Amino acid sequence: MEDTLPNRRATHGFNALDWIAQILLIVGGLNWGLVGLFDFDLVARLFGDGSMLSRVVYILVGVSALWGLAIFRHSRRD
Repeated sequence: MEDTLPNRRATHGFNALDWIAQILLIVGGLNWGLVGLFDFDLVARLFGDGSMLSRVVYILVGVSALWGLAIFRHSRRD
């Protein structure tokens, strides 16, 4: 049976990787908001300023942004 909701992919069709990327994008967005508003870097505070773990978190947020962009471009074609 064909789905009658045109935006089903945007709400229900996320796989595990999509959800992980979404969560990381939220973490990254909140962190940048804290940096901009209060000059407070939560990731650096939690994992150490310039630590390897902080760098990994920043890299994962960046990769998640690329993944989100790919999802957005794909959803615009449907």
